[in-house]
Amino acid sequence: MSALTPQSDMPTPTTDKITQAAMETIYLCKFRVSMDGEWLCLRELDDISLTPDPEPTHEDSWEDLTDEVEQLRDDTEDPNYLMANERMNLMNMAKLSIKGLIESALNLGRTLDSDYAPLQQFFVVMEHCLKHGLKAKKTFLGQNKSFWGPLELVEKLVPEAAEITASVKDLPGLKTPVGRGRAWLRLALMQKKLSEYMKALINRKDLLSEFYEPNALMMEEEGAIIAGLLVGLNVIDANFCMKGEDLDSQVGVIDFSMYLKDGNSTKGSEGDGQITAILDQKNYVEELNRHLSATVNNLQAKVDALEKSNTKLTEELAVANNRIITLQEEMERVKEESSYILESNRKVTKDRTADGQALTEARKQLKEETQLRLDVEKELEVQIGMRQEMELAMKMLEKDVCEKQDALVALRQQLDDLRALKHELSFKLQSSDMGVKQKSELNSRLEEKTNQMAATIKQLEQSEKDLVKQAKTLNSAANKLIQKHH
Repeated sequence: MSALTPQSDMPTPTTDKITQAAMETIYLCKFRVSMDGEWLCLRELDDISLTPDPEPTHEDSWEDLTDEVEQLRDDTEDPNYLMANERMNLMNMAKLSIKGLIESALNLGRTLDSDYAPLQQFFVVMEHCLKHGLKAKKTFLGQNKSFWGPLELVEKLVPEAAEITASVKDLPGLKTPVGRGRAWLRLALMQKKLSEYMKALINRKDLLSEFYEPNALMMEEEGAIIAGLLVGLNVIDANFCMKGEDLDSQVGVIDFSMYLKDGNSTKGSEGDGQITAILDQKNYVEELNRHLSATVNNLQAKVDALEKSNTKLTEELAVANNRIITLQEEMERVKEESSYILESNRKVTKDRTADGQALTEARKQLKEETQLRLDVEKELEVQIGMRQEMELAMKMLEKDVCEKQDALVALRQQLDDLRALKHELSFKLQSSDMGVKQKSELNSRLEEKTNQMAATIKQLEQSEKDLVKQAKTLNSAANKLIQKHH
């Protein structure tokens, strides 16, 4: 604080007040969240120096300093500045949470459940992002802020989301909108369409304006960035059982300790970690390879079935064509007979010599032939309609077969890429195995040398014992000789 005092005998009366005001308003949230590589940095208020570098020596510099402090105070009291700071903090937390979840899930190599700590923290961060800038709705019990309202809009924008919305509403244990919103996030992650739903929701600012303030995270570009980051979660497999889980009363608190860098931590065994990572990648690639192989086999079976169906439809179409030709020939024959009968009737009318009974029979026969002709024409129209439908079905089947063949080619290309990646990982694994073998051989050699040194030590100890015995024998012999001389 003394650095802010001007070089005079009496301190300026406004010095303490200005300093205290700056201390109260620089960071109202006490911390600013930022990213340092892969770690979270929390910059505390005390880290921000309030003292200027040069000491003021005259009244002009001191007035400049007070103006800057007042400007800083005005900036930090601005609600837009505070909301922007909160949006940046939440976006950085979302980046760290999503990155940590993907890396830990891939290293774990199994389906995640609701007890997985990084996954729990991800949902807490997403809940804070969706709650940022929510408008309070007045109810009989007071004001209520819930992000379930915006999430309900997704089923109107993406019809596929109607299934999970209905499932959330049917869950018997959920009694609050917050619990329904949490269940919706979990089901969307299980569907691997959380990013798609969030993008569709963020693109409709006109609908979101009913629930959020204009400077909320979902209304600004930070929301679009978070929606783009959620695409990476499609590689994660998660499975939740929410029937017995209490989602209504959970407290969403962000655990910063999971993302803070520990300066006293030491590096583990890098060689073992690399081998474990390579083995995990190898197992993941093999599993993906088996999955793609099964998909290729299923598509090949579908293509074979479509080819058989195409052949059958072609045969039916040929039969229908033959039937149409036969009906046309029959219709021509009926026309000829009808024309012949008409000519005969005309001759009978002209001659007026035919019998009345013969004329009646001729008329009756004419009516029958005419009815037969109408029936043949109707059947011909039906056959023509069937032929057109068959041709349309043939075109659709040909288009479907082409699409399936393109998909099959793409999957085969992915399978080849995965095989190349598997070969590369196998080579890395073999090289690491050779290093382990060399270490094992060196260890065995050291053990052999240790055993040899132990045997040498034992021999030296035995020789020492023999020398001691000989010394004792010589001493006794010397004593005897001395006694004889005396």
